[in-house]
Amino acid sequence: MSDFLNFSGKTFLVQGVANKKSVAWFIARTLEEQGARVVYAVRSEARKKTLESQLAGKSVYICDVEEEGACERLAAEVGQAGFAPLHGLVHSVAFANYSEGFKTFAETKRKDFLQATSISAFSLVELAQAFKPHLAKNASVVTIGISSLLVTPDNYGYMGPIKAALESCARFLAKSFSAGSEVRFNVLGSGPLKTSASAGIPGYLESYLYAEKLTFRKRNLDTQEVANVAAFLLSERSSGLNGTSLVVDAGLGSNYFDKEIIRLAMRPEVPKP
Repeated sequence: MSDFLNFSGKTFLVQGVANKKSVAWFIARTLEEQGARVVYAVRSEARKKTLESQLAGKSVYICDVEEEGACERLAAEVGQAGFAPLHGLVHSVAFANYSEGFKTFAETKRKDFLQATSISAFSLVELAQAFKPHLAKNASVVTIGISSLLVTPDNYGYMGPIKAALESCARFLAKSFSAGSEVRFNVLGSGPLKTSASAGIPGYLESYLYAEKLTFRKRNLDTQEVANVAAFLLSERSSGLNGTSLVVDAGLGSNYFDKEIIRLAMRPEVPKP
């Protein structure tokens, strides 16, 4: 059988593994299953400690993107270890401070917005620039976004605009890097997932169950389905995609007028026939 994705012997950096539910973990595992070598970057020494059993025998580095210069240090360490050239980067990093519970978008605090922007969006710029000398000429960079930037969920708060900034950063990086390479930047816009990070969003469970009813198949995404698409974007098979967002949502964004949702919203007291 041919190696369709052509990952054998190639090396990828995956940033953002937190636990076994992480999108980054599923992507890394999929890459390794397809014959790739994965270098891991995690947020802290404490996080590395909690992942000891999962990442035993693998190359794991610390990179807290909130710290200025962290991406440059990571790139230097990875380069010195002989992992270059890298054939791809996975940026699966996001943070929002919901410690004070639900607030409307208009009540967003400046420090919270700037912190979340730095970690969730600008870190992609810093990571790309730091690793530029270590990337293969046709490397692929994939970041994890959301399936729609047009919806305004109350409980997602200020992360909607920040994910929009992330998507814009990816497009502008694609343009910047095109001057001297064929390095590609794409966004994987994922629908709702069951992850530890999403569990920290106020009211997420109700939103998750609602979103499930809007998918064509009446079943939400498995994280592995997102990882499969990420693997495609990281492979040479997606060479025609650059500076774009690929939505993976099981039809959620095209099914707002589902008859069952309409029935429940307009006549919830009427039992289903």
